[in-house]
Amino acid sequence: MTEKTSVRLLLSSGDGPAECRLALCHSVAAMEKTAKKLGLSFASDPDRADLSANVASAEVTLAGEGAKAFARAWCGTIKWTCQSPFRPNHKRQNWFIGVYELPVSAAEAGEFHAEDLRFETLRAGGPGGQHQNKTESAVRVTHVPTGLSVVARDERSQHRNKQIAIQRLQEKLSGLSAEEGARLRKSERLLHHQLERGNPVRCFKGERFKEV
Repeated sequence: MTEKTSVRLLLSSGDGPAECRLALCHSVAAMEKTAKKLGLSFASDPDRADLSANVASAEVTLAGEGAKAFARAWCGTIKWTCQSPFRPNHKRQNWFIGVYELPVSAAEAGEFHAEDLRFETLRAGGPGGQHQNKTESAVRVTHVPTGLSVVARDERSQHRNKQIAIQRLQEKLSGLSAEEGARLRKSERLLHHQLERGNPVRCFKGERFKEV
């Protein structure tokens, strides 16, 4: 089964010094190199060319078959062992950053793909007697990534109700965007302070940032 996916990762140096921020730059570069070898689409914000020891965090977006598995292999603590390039006499040689998967926002999930929508037909309600609509013309559409669903029973045409349902679902997702955006921003801020300096999932060494 093909893995159709897009996944976002937050790389954070937390409250770490410039060495940790440099480790973040190296990690984005290593991640991009490996992702492209696997045929994955890769983008970072800020762009990798703009990353420096002054940047405390970066957001990476991966897309393509196997993107989720790739992301899982990077999530956790990354450890870089290297003599500080900024403070040659500094005794500390271990620098850490954290990699976290970010939740999908309603706005992002709202980019509809046919396979993300589940349709059900329902008996349309209406006045009783001979005027009652006895056909299954009402339509419920569910957006699987978010679980949101709406029902349209306005028209006698099932096709028209399907169009109305999709439009209402889009409006519902748009209405959630502001609230969802605020929640996600708060969540991202909290992640910056959750860096665990231990149990690394990946270890790198030296100025060349070689994985060990």
